[in-house]
Amino acid sequence: MEFVSRLKKTYNLEWIKLELLKTAFGKKDSYMGRKDPRLIIAWYFIVSLLPWFTFNQTILAGLLLYTTVMSLVSRVSPLIITLLTIGVISELFYIIVLVLLFGGEWAAFSSLITFTMKITIMSIASIAAFASMDPEKLSDALLSFGVPPQFSFAVSYGYRMLPILLDEYQQIILSFRLRGKAPCNGGFFKWRTIYYYSKIVVKAFYPMMLNTAKKTRTTVEALEVKGFTYSLHNKEAKKLKLSHLKVSAQDHRFILLSFGILLVIYAAGKYYPL
Repeated sequence: MEFVSRLKKTYNLEWIKLELLKTAFGKKDSYMGRKDPRLIIAWYFIVSLLPWFTFNQTILAGLLLYTTVMSLVSRVSPLIITLLTIGVISELFYIIVLVLLFGGEWAAFSSLITFTMKITIMSIASIAAFASMDPEKLSDALLSFGVPPQFSFAVSYGYRMLPILLDEYQQIILSFRLRGKAPCNGGFFKWRTIYYYSKIVVKAFYPMMLNTAKKTRTTVEALEVKGFTYSLHNKEAKKLKLSHLKVSAQDHRFILLSFGILLVIYAAGKYYPL
């Protein structure tokens, strides 16, 4: 019981909120966070697309190991790793049950495992890349690639609104709990308590959206007063905004190292195919 109570104190709603915020705003001091954001986005697209051009399980296993190491080096949140692990384990269980129900053919199991590995590689690569970049870097990188300024700003603004949304949602739920009354008798398997909190979670969603819309309108008006639309289409303003994006010697070493690792993985797949 002491172990359970310690877990409840450590891993609570506040811990989940903090982990989500850390993931959304990135870790600037991590290995991937110190790289040029344009390079990280290019790395993500290459690594996530490579698995779809092969069915060699040796290559897929190598890419899976490589992306896993990169996510660990990037110090990805334990919450995100746990959720991904639960998803992969449940997918493997589903595949095993499905194959056993339809005759237990190894070919079917191998095909489904190959597809699962490809999806997992993409998921881990996205976690390693985007959990290391803060919203400003991601927005500037998209803008430098020629993405419309409104879209790149929307990405950054969405990240910035995340803590406000979480705080707003939490406050509304707490106000519902203060003004309401939880069932004294939880019932069989605490179904009344579960139903009560589920109803609060759904009801809190609508006032949160209304309050967020009001805050968004205020933000838009403030931006327009400061000449936001004009700055989006001004070449000098764009050049000044993107002046901090520079490929360093460390980025060149990362490119060479990644290229070498990918060559080794494909060489291993050629000589030891599965």
